[in-house]
Amino acid sequence: MSLLTAQAPNSEPVRQFSVFTANRLGRLHDLISLLNSRSIHVLALTVLDTTDSAIIRIVVDSPDEAREVLVANDFAFTESELLVIEIDSETRLKEALFALLQAEINIHYTYSLITRPNDKALIAFNLEDHEIAAESLKRHQFQVLRQADLSR
Repeated sequence: MSLLTAQAPNSEPVRQFSVFTANRLGRLHDLISLLNSRSIHVLALTVLDTTDSAIIRIVVDSPDEAREVLVANDFAFTESELLVIEIDSETRLKEALFALLQAEINIHYTYSLITRPNDKALIAFNLEDHEIAAESLKRHQFQVLRQADLSR
């Protein structure tokens, strides 16, 4: 007999969209304007560029709506999960990294979010094992946020 576990709606992980586009003047503005026209707010942003193309990584408050907009407007993209934590002081970043080191978690990349719920800084991590990382960070008294914590 198997046990089925229903997850609460607010337990969804933070979603990141990696949008692949030509590295052209105004392309980032076009993407953000398109999302804003649908009342989709960008909560985090990082751009990796090369000579010909760019990867625009974004976290938004309405991932389902953003997905629809990206598909409808022929943007090439992928989705992935991020682990997002609150940082209440600059010194806590070192402690977060130590918690991940103790758990032997490899960090692929990290960046900060624009939004500041509870007046605290937020750091997003793309990691090799989100579940173990979250457990380790929680043991070190870090608040791990879910998509519902960021959505309006």
